[in-house]
Amino acid sequence: MKPTEFPSPLAHRGPVPIPEGYASLSTAELSDALDRLGLPGSALGIGTVGAAVRTLGRAFTVRYEPVDLVPGTVGDYIDEVPAGSVVVLDNNGRVDCTVWGGILTEVASRMGLAGTVVNGVCRDADAAAQFNYPIFSRGRFMRTGKDRVQVAEVGGAVSLGDVRVRPGDIVLGDADGVVVVPHEREDEVLAIALRTRESELRIIEGFRAGKRLKDARTEFGYHTLQRVQK
Repeated sequence: MKPTEFPSPLAHRGPVPIPEGYASLSTAELSDALDRLGLPGSALGIGTVGAAVRTLGRAFTVRYEPVDLVPGTVGDYIDEVPAGSVVVLDNNGRVDCTVWGGILTEVASRMGLAGTVVNGVCRDADAAAQFNYPIFSRGRFMRTGKDRVQVAEVGGAVSLGDVRVRPGDIVLGDADGVVVVPHEREDEVLAIALRTRESELRIIEGFRAGKRLKDARTEFGYHTLQRVQK
């Protein structure tokens, strides 16, 4: 593990800015755009914890593994996370021990991090509300991960179930869950999401103006909005 070496685009102290427009989008809109491009990205089974229900930032990735004969560290990587990042923790979906808790929540909040997403569980859920810090996980469980798991890699590819996440990918979380956008395709995904939103707005405007929903959907191509492009 080399905790201070991060692949591009996190090769410097601050994350690459996220394209304008992402801040206004929902996970549903991004999921539809990813479907249109035939890309994965919707993280099944990961939902919000606490009161803050939205996060947006570039991924800072950490992968865990079962503890070795000599226990390793659990959360020391936090000092290296650039402000504005979303911490993405891959604990292989384990629900028997945590890799995020109250101390990390307070530290992350005071460091200006955008949020945390855990392929596994977290604890000290009250701290998320106390510090208004967005956390997304597979659930909550109080048992510590110390002496049960350890950091295996910082700054490599990780998994949120069936979604692969790499440093610098865009991570958006809201009340519906978490979506990951590959950084190489972020402009394309954004453009499609905005076009889809415009089409759906026209559909509802048509309905409000007196059209039958079926006719408005047909006029603005509702049934093909998410269909994979040929």
